[in-house]
Amino acid sequence: MILSASAPESIAACAQRIRAGGLIGLPTETVYGLGADADNATAVAGIFSAKGRPADHPLIVHVAAHDGGRAGVAHFAATVPAFAQKLMAAFWPGPLTLILPRRHDVAAAAAGGQNSIGLRCPAHPAAQAVLHALQQPQGSDAPVWGIAAPSANRFGRVSPTTAAHVDSELGPDLLILDGGACDLGIESTIIDCTRGVPVLLRPGSIGRTQVEAACGCRLLSNEELLAQGAQGLEAKNAPKASGTLESHYAPNATVRLMDAKALQTALNLLDGTLPSAKGAAPTIAVYARTPFKNVPRTVALRTMPRDASAAAHELFAALRAFDDQGVKLIWVETPPDTPEWEGVRDRLQRASA
Repeated sequence: MILSASAPESIAACAQRIRAGGLIGLPTETVYGLGADADNATAVAGIFSAKGRPADHPLIVHVAAHDGGRAGVAHFAATVPAFAQKLMAAFWPGPLTLILPRRHDVAAAAAGGQNSIGLRCPAHPAAQAVLHALQQPQGSDAPVWGIAAPSANRFGRVSPTTAAHVDSELGPDLLILDGGACDLGIESTIIDCTRGVPVLLRPGSIGRTQVEAACGCRLLSNEELLAQGAQGLEAKNAPKASGTLESHYAPNATVRLMDAKALQTALNLLDGTLPSAKGAAPTIAVYARTPFKNVPRTVALRTMPRDASAAAHELFAALRAFDDQGVKLIWVETPPDTPEWEGVRDRLQRASA
């Protein structure tokens, strides 16, 4: 059931579903999430079951923004390093997830059994409206301090950026709050804050330079932390985090990344090998920034935006559209190896793995 996020009764219905231990489809500025009460182990188990997700693969918990996220953070996190507090002040609400030490008595199921927990304060007004409603007193019900909400799709598949995407993946019994198409289109940047320094676990819309400027620390990779020596040996125990498996974000079609020259060569080799009849269904799709010659009529061709933010916004929708066309193979022009393209490049590399 899809409900309009602009209707107050829709917000109330979603909050009630969460309080009752149910699941909802929740819009955020990144992608749509599959949400449940982060402290309700049975409800959280429903997320893992609906997605087909391994129970030891942790979920991100979303908290309300009315106090800068402090109440939710205090509920779930045992400690918050000073550099993490600076990142919250700079980027919350927004597309940044922080991995923090978890209080031992909360959200163990949502954390995948780890001693850490991923927290995020989403910027989408509909998500915040539900989170605020859950913190208001409801008779004898205790406040709900956070919503565990991984992307609302089958595990490892393309993330949803519209309510219709969620409905096609997980409907029809799921209550879905329709907040429109997601503004950003790829998941949050994830930074591990449990090992004394900020460590990037997943790139997103907030880039390295922004993070370093906000917290005053160099943002390390796990490999860089390990190379630092004795302190870096802790890198072997890096916490698991959402969306960091080698293969992820994959459409039904096989994805192959190529540079422009290799793509043009491949298209030249296709000449005469594909059905040419008018109306023939495409079996190969090309998603690229570069214009090409000799593109067979039955190749599904879509232009990738040259702006990294615009490409991120439409990436998952484009991959889903190719699946809807029934193509078996998607050739994608490799994104530039520059900081602003890091999030898109990460998603495509995992989709092609």
